[in-house]
Amino acid sequence: MAEEAKWYVVHTYSGYENAVSAAIMKAAENRKMTDLIREVNIPMETVTEYTDAGEKTVERKVFPGYVLVKMIMTDESWHLIRNVRGATGFVGSDGKAVPLTEQEILDLGVEHQEIVVGYDVGDRVKVNDGPLAGFFGVVDELEPEKDRVRVVVSMFGRETPVDLELDQVEVIKD
Repeated sequence: MAEEAKWYVVHTYSGYENAVSAAIMKAAENRKMTDLIREVNIPMETVTEYTDAGEKTVERKVFPGYVLVKMIMTDESWHLIRNVRGATGFVGSDGKAVPLTEQEILDLGVEHQEIVVGYDVGDRVKVNDGPLAGFFGVVDELEPEKDRVRVVVSMFGRETPVDLELDQVEVIKD
């Protein structure tokens, strides 16, 4: 299949999220459609509740009544989801399922992107983009999850910390 799987939101009866998730995967396996329906996810968050009995950590659904499905949208996969007991339909406009955007997927934490940085704290780097392009400095702080690096650059005889994006610097090979 040339088409790429996308994430869609399926509306369910409240409290049926786990049952719908299991039923979708079971139906996909039974009908040999795992190439179309790849993954089902129920976004969860860990919350610490403080009660009279004390502190308690619980897992809670981020979006009660909704399940995320990574699938290739075809007539067969659409019908499989629609015919699962407890699923009421796809989220979208005019009865059409609308896939989630890349940013929505990242914000929900459904898929994690691994960020590989070619340098580390203490490495000498060259700024290759932005107003400080051409300056050299030393990596002081690194936050790949925030796409941020702090570089100490020497400007006008002073050491100045500068916050940059990860791709704005490159390591200097000795």
